[in-house]
Amino acid sequence: MKKNLLNVGALAIALLLSAFTSANAADTKPNIVYIVADDLGWKDVGFNGATDIKTPNLDKLAESGAKFAQFYAQPMCTPTRAALLTGRYPFRYGLQTIVIPGPAGYGLATNEWLMPQALKDAGYNTAIIGKWHLGHADIKYWPKQRGFDYQYGAMIGELDYYTHSDAGVLDWFRNNKPVHEKGYTTQLLGNDAVKYINEQSADKPFYLYLAFNAPHTPYQAPQDYIDRYKNIEDPTRRIYAGMVSCLDDEIGRVVAALDKKGIRDNTLIVFQSDNGGTRNAMFAGQMADLSKIKIPCDNGPYRDGKGTLFEGGCLMTACANWPGHIKPETVDGMIHVVDMYPTLANLAGASTAKCLPLDGLDVWPVISSNAPSPRTEIIYNVEPFRGAVRQGDWKLIWRTLIPTSVDLYNLAEDPYETNNVAALHPDKVADLQDRLNALGKESAKPLALMYVAGVGLAHGKPRMGSEDGKGAVMVEGDGHSITDEGVGEDENNSASH
Repeated sequence: MKKNLLNVGALAIALLLSAFTSANAADTKPNIVYIVADDLGWKDVGFNGATDIKTPNLDKLAESGAKFAQFYAQPMCTPTRAALLTGRYPFRYGLQTIVIPGPAGYGLATNEWLMPQALKDAGYNTAIIGKWHLGHADIKYWPKQRGFDYQYGAMIGELDYYTHSDAGVLDWFRNNKPVHEKGYTTQLLGNDAVKYINEQSADKPFYLYLAFNAPHTPYQAPQDYIDRYKNIEDPTRRIYAGMVSCLDDEIGRVVAALDKKGIRDNTLIVFQSDNGGTRNAMFAGQMADLSKIKIPCDNGPYRDGKGTLFEGGCLMTACANWPGHIKPETVDGMIHVVDMYPTLANLAGASTAKCLPLDGLDVWPVISSNAPSPRTEIIYNVEPFRGAVRQGDWKLIWRTLIPTSVDLYNLAEDPYETNNVAALHPDKVADLQDRLNALGKESAKPLALMYVAGVGLAHGKPRMGSEDGKGAVMVEGDGHSITDEGVGEDENNSASH
């Protein structure tokens, strides 16, 4: 009898242990919520010194987690998103130049093994809520075909916040099906993210890629958010501030949903912008008339902004938070967005064996405890007409189009790139130029330039002058150019701050 009771007791304990293990299976693998803002200025959040815009939710994540001092991405949207999801620099697969234009048919190469595919193989539920911008004309490039179990949001790069369309074309989908609904995109994305979190099972981890289109142009915000900033004199900055506050509120709702569900302690949250804030109208998109307004983004002391290879274009506002796993402090080590793939894969127990050779490094010790970074080099970009590389504290920007120019900065002494010392260090210039040349030989041809050349050289309706000055035009007044956001740098504005 006693033996039977012991056996029953042992069985009960075993069953309890089994149930506990099953219920907490996800505890061995963190949930991952990866949040990306669009064209957010470095100094447009409180934790980087903004005083006119309030971002209490982001500030709390940064102050109780890792605030990154040297987190780098690409200078534009499509390249950064590609680098994040592949762990590889975009010059390796042709997405290094500008964004994918609305009329273009190309996308992120389908032989790239993406982060959601690796995490899905490791047992994760995977979702993208928000902006994709890695291929839209052919469904083979869409998120549901690239490892995401669930998709909601926009496929291209720029859309009206209320009509969810661009040039009259709807760009709002759920699981590959068009969605017609009312609402402000930032709030719709927040609503869907909260709903997604609430639907997750405790016994399976999830990866949520939450990619807001805010605060990208067009500058639109709900009136109640604009009214919060009556103290801001400039009307566009006032709207922009409302956009950022709405973004911050929705991020706060996501964190609250994790708390309410009881999974916050096992959820890693990463936040970053996709590139620096816009400082040049060339890179601001096509849906806002910027000839009549002042561009509102603030990159603080960093030079220039989106689309350029200066720090203002590539140094991100970014932070990470995971209670009990990340020390609250400023993380000084260099991190590039390509590092996030192998870092998250290792945390999740996911294999990268199917990936093409990664440029990213596992930087979890850097993120979690401010350990020295294994990264000693940053490749800002490699294009036929320009490139930039950083090794240690030395950074070279080389523009190869005639007239060529070379900038060399020591970022430890001159983080704001005010003193070009190329003439004083010819050997360092030569070394870094050799590095860029070597990478250039490894580069794929830029798909954007091939597309632009194809459009530009195609036989079409000639544009002819006339005596009355009313000759034919190739693009109607309300149409789009062949690129959404320009190409190259405006040399006349390259020294702006």
